[in-house]
Parts: sequence; structure tokens; C-alpha cells
Amino acid sequence: MHNHTQRDRLMSEATNRRHVAIIGAVVVMAIMSGCTSASSPSASTATLEPSSTPGATSAEPTTSAAPTAAVPTVSPTASPSESATAEPTADLPGFTCSPSTGLAATTPRATITDVRIGTHDGYDRVVFEFDAGIPTVTVAAALPPFYADASGLPVVVIGTAFLRVTMTGASAADPDGVVAYGGPYSFTPGFPRLAHLVRGGDFEGVSTWYIGLNGGSCLRVIAMESPSRLVIDLEQ
Repeated sequence: MHNHTQRDRLMSEATNRRHVAIIGAVVVMAIMSGCTSASSPSASTATLEPSSTPGATSAEPTTSAAPTAAVPTVSPTASPSESATAEPTADLPGFTCSPSTGLAATTPRATITDVRIGTHDGYDRVVFEFDAGIPTVTVAAALPPFYADASGLPVVVIGTAFLRVTMTGASAADPDGVVAYGGPYSFTPGFPRLAHLVRGGDFEGVSTWYIGLNGGSCLRVIAMESPSRLVIDLEQ
């Protein structure tokens, strides 16, 4: 009698385990079916790619997806083109092919508030805008390698010919240390003459920028007012 009761209990437990296994399998199949349905993307979702920002839309500083290589200051890269902020100017002087030119200062201290580039019929343009007045400016031919002020890290400049723009008595920060220019420090527009504009340093009241050119170029360096601007035109 005892053996018969134990056998009945074992058979009942085996039957219960089979029922549980069948129910578990049904639940797993239902979950898998639900997950497959939810995770299968529609055709529009599957073909959706991130949109890309065109590289030549504005001469205002804009941000790009990746900075140029080996620029010591981590900063966005912009690729703007012609816009109203770098419009051509009437009654301009001629170009000079001198290896060095510049401007005298009109103020002991100038704060950089904007940097722009543009391209026009016959020349590409670089514009530095200041809060008031122009610093002492020297634009001179240069040869790599280039190094950043004051870190000494290498600065890679794209191009086959190069200019160094030295602005003595200028900084992107005002005398209180507040940064007035928060735009890009590197521009790669792919213009006919201007290949690259990149900052090489901003240290102890001297702001240095490098211009990379597609071949040699004569240039025009002028000061403009209202607002105060340093304009560098590169003959195409």
C-alpha cells in the first residue's frame, strides 16, 4: 500500500512538470514573437541616415563634425563660404606680392570678437573683427613646421604655401579674461586660394593665425571701421 501511494505521487509530480514545461514553452514563443515584431524596423527607419551639413553655406563661424588634425587647441572646424558678413568691398587698393606687409595699431589693446572668411570674384577674404581699434598686424610668408604659442605643440596647416598673421596687442579674451570670441579656430573652406585658416596661439597679448594657400598669392591687407576689422584678401 505504501509503495502504491508513493508511485501515484511520483506520477502526479511528473505530470505536473510536463504541464509546466508545455506552458513555459508557449510563453517563450509568445515573447519571442512579440520581440520580433517590435524590433523589425520599417523601410523608412532602416534607410534613414544622419543628415550632413554642407561645408559651404555661411561665412559665419559654424561647427563641424571633426576638428582638423594636430591643431593643439581642441576647437570646432568650420567650412563657410561667401555671405553678407564677408562681402566684397568697393574702391579697394591693389594687391601686393611682398613677402611681408602689415598695419600700425590704432589701439594698445584689441579684443577679437569675430573671425570670418568668404570668397569673391578674383579673391578670397579673411576678416578679423575687434571690439574697438586695430592691433599691430604683420602678415608674412612662412614655412613649416609650425608650433603653437605657448604649448609648443605642432600645428598642421593645410596648403602648399603659407602666411603667418601676427596681431600684437590682440586676444580673443578681453582684459578681464572673458572670452569674447567663441567661434571656430580652424576653417577649411576649399576656396580657390584659401585652403586653411587656423589659430596658432593666443598668448600674452599676441594672437597668431596661419593661412594655408593653394599655391602662392599676392595679398591685400587693409583696416576697416564701423566695426573695426582687419581684412586680408588673397588674390586668386
